[in-house]
Amino acid sequence: MKTILYIDGFNFYYGMRRFGIRWVDPRAIAKALLPGHDILRIRYFSALIKPDPMDPDKSTRQHTYLRALRTLPELDIQLGAFLQSVKKMPLFPLGTPPVKVDVLKTEEKGSDVNLAVALLLDAFDDAMECAVVLSNDSDLLEPIRIVRRRFRKTVGLINPQKRLSYALQPEVDFYKQIRRGVLEASQFPDSLTDSQGTFHKPPTW
Repeated sequence: MKTILYIDGFNFYYGMRRFGIRWVDPRAIAKALLPGHDILRIRYFSALIKPDPMDPDKSTRQHTYLRALRTLPELDIQLGAFLQSVKKMPLFPLGTPPVKVDVLKTEEKGSDVNLAVALLLDAFDDAMECAVVLSNDSDLLEPIRIVRRRFRKTVGLINPQKRLSYALQPEVDFYKQIRRGVLEASQFPDSLTDSQGTFHKPPTW
């Protein structure tokens, strides 16, 4: 089947992180989990994180991983926004009176909307026979329904999380579970080369 893979970058990242595995090549995952599919395009949706005083190299590692993704000719990246602010939140357990403390709050904005819009536009343009969404975010339920029911496309789900969303499961034609062995077998080479030169897998994550 002519297939487009849509990746929710943060959902995918946290799925990898629970195994302690990074530097994953999504094209290799698609080949492992979607035999018989002709992967026309991989769409990756994420946002650039802010510098973290507790982990100053975090942003650099993300940029290096995005650079690795850009070496895949069929992959394109669309970035949303990453918001960071200090909020006063009540300390748990609540006392009398409740004590409020300053909390650094981070929010990723736009990626799920961007993914949903791309999914719907590709279905409208008849750009694929099958759409596979790599995410476990139930916010994508309605666009998945529309693509299946109105545009009559096959929709699959690759779940990077421990448990599959109960809302999404009945609305897809098939689903695959990402497991440790697939991640371990789907690593980029330690060294990659692009138009800027050679770069390397980050030594720590």
